[in-house]
Amino acid sequence: MKRFVAAGDVVVLKPNIGWDRAPQYAATTNPDVVGALAKLCYEAGAKKVRILDNPVNDARRCYRQSGIADAAATAGAEMVYMDGRKYRDVRLDGKALKSWPLYGEIFEADKVINVPVAKTHGLSGLTLGMKNWMGIMGGARFRVHQRLDESLVDLVRVIRPALTVLDAVRILTANGPTGGDLSDVKRLDTVVAGTDQVAVDSFGATLFGMKGSDIGSVRLAANAGLGVMDLSKLQIKKIGV
Repeated sequence: MKRFVAAGDVVVLKPNIGWDRAPQYAATTNPDVVGALAKLCYEAGAKKVRILDNPVNDARRCYRQSGIADAAATAGAEMVYMDGRKYRDVRLDGKALKSWPLYGEIFEADKVINVPVAKTHGLSGLTLGMKNWMGIMGGARFRVHQRLDESLVDLVRVIRPALTVLDAVRILTANGPTGGDLSDVKRLDTVVAGTDQVAVDSFGATLFGMKGSDIGSVRLAANAGLGVMDLSKLQIKKIGV
């Protein structure tokens, strides 16, 4: 972690806490992954670790039910309830989005670590790292579903995390993104980490028997030069613990 976090850094962790679900349903990022990352950041010298998301369901219920609030407390991190006054209009000049209100703390932090969960999604096929940025959007974010893949790529142009850590301890293989049926959950006990969010998403697709090119946002982001989709061009190190 010292490769990514310096002494005195304020670090924002952005997990997926969008739904009022317990961890075993794989609809939200595993709290053990979030807690471990917070602990590692502090060990690397971080001044403050802040954890935030803009859930679809009630934030207080989601933070508690996901187990992430307890994990944060154990690690000494701060759970942030996102304040509507802290969104700022960010120029994107993208294919689908010209500008959008995004949460200011993402841009004010010294380092941002994206911590999505790997799961299926009815519109995008899968929700992995890039899709997780919808959790920092203000306004009527449902509107981006009309051109979802292009909108996600527009966000990636301006949001560059120091690290993307994809939680695949449990993956949701059907009925995403909300889940609710344990028969749709598959346990992989896997975490995927990398500095290239396109590459992480491309590798994440393989956990579902897919290729990165099967996911529209991954394909478009790679074509735009925002990351590497072709896994044969990457140095992938697999570590068993």
